[in-house]
Amino acid sequence: MSCEGHLAERSIVEAINDCLHVELERDSSVMVLGEDVGRSGGVFRATAGLRDRFGPDRCFDTPLAEAGILGTAVGLCMAGWRPVCEMQYDAFSYPCLDQLITHVGRYRWRTGGKMEFPIVVRMPYGGGVRAPELHDDSPETYYVHTPGVKVAIPSTPADAKGILAAAIRDPDPVVVLEPKLHYRTSKGDVPDGEHVVPLGKARLAREGEDLTLVAYGSMVAVCEAAADALDDVSVDVLDIRSLKPLDEEALLVSAAKTGRVVIVQEAPRTCGFAAELAAILAEKAILDLRGPVLRVTGYDVPYPYWQIEDAYMPSAKRVIAAARRLLDF
Repeated sequence: MSCEGHLAERSIVEAINDCLHVELERDSSVMVLGEDVGRSGGVFRATAGLRDRFGPDRCFDTPLAEAGILGTAVGLCMAGWRPVCEMQYDAFSYPCLDQLITHVGRYRWRTGGKMEFPIVVRMPYGGGVRAPELHDDSPETYYVHTPGVKVAIPSTPADAKGILAAAIRDPDPVVVLEPKLHYRTSKGDVPDGEHVVPLGKARLAREGEDLTLVAYGSMVAVCEAAADALDDVSVDVLDIRSLKPLDEEALLVSAAKTGRVVIVQEAPRTCGFAAELAAILAEKAILDLRGPVLRVTGYDVPYPYWQIEDAYMPSAKRVIAAARRLLDF
């Protein structure tokens, strides 16, 4: 759904900021809280201007206590607010897992469906920015594994705005991870005004016939670069963008069309979301496949220091190697 009349070129972080301005203006129950989100406008400037425009009651700074941020949001939500929490970095969200798993994901079930729980937890995720430890993780699987919590990861500026708007309006808790590597490097046309991208719908970023590359977030650009290099191969690039709810139909349609699937994730390999996608294909698309489902992933180690992070992150070169292996199967 879009109510816009014009498009404007924006970066991902500008699109997020625009979304927050639109949604706080549209709904007086929406508020933003987190570390440095108010006076300084956030470390990435994603919340710039909100405090000045909407006041310190609707955009406020919190102590350096992530469990306290989400615990406060639980109470605000029960009092009728629609809190949008910023976790300043991906791994900073780990202290709030207790609140998320124990309370946030369970309240609708706990109340027999009588209470909606419209909390949004948004955070930058992923590496490639030469940051120190605990600033580069890809923690999506923790949240996908939590019943009652929805998870989305945009890869384009338009989706960054539309998915966040959908999350804010959703009656259930939604975790939105934002690819900080592309906060300012990815630019594109973004609708002005209200713009909503429904959760649960994948995006076909590129259409082809011979091979499917599946990714989300920052890995979509890696897959597109690999597709460009595979100039003799016709490649589908499927941007999952909504991990839960998942658009299984889009995944299965692409697999049936090409018969070959490579899944790319930045997170460590074991029990990553790529494994879930591979399991779905094994269960529901096995007769359509012309070779094994391959994964290109991070490694089962803590995210390394910046000197060697390029060796850790999936690259177009690694994706191309997997694609060639599958095409030669």
